[in-house]
Amino acid sequence: MAGYLTTHVLDTSLGRPAAGLEVVLYRLDCGAREELARMRTNADGRTDSPILPQGSFAVGIYELVFRAGEYLRGTGGAKDEPLFLDEVPIRFGMSDGDAHYHVPLLLSPYGYSTYRGS
Repeated sequence: MAGYLTTHVLDTSLGRPAAGLEVVLYRLDCGAREELARMRTNADGRTDSPILPQGSFAVGIYELVFRAGEYLRGTGGAKDEPLFLDEVPIRFGMSDGDAHYHVPLLLSPYGYSTYRGS
């Protein structure tokens, strides 16, 4: 399989990449949740390497958890406690073993969106 997974986080409230945001990848299988990777975004809001590289790729159900709270507190975007958004989980399936899956997050203190990117 030549598939792989990347991500990108943009802070839409500040109009810039979300640098230093921790992202955790899990694989879900029969009710079990296995952590596969833990990375931080770089100055461009991307991880320095694919969060799931070709050698580790497998079709299945995955979850990316964006640890947004720490990032939002650091930028001053989070004013209230508890935060409206602290961890943002995105659960998705990857069915094509040869595809590049890209799951970006558009983030603000009070909302987010995602899509399958390219």
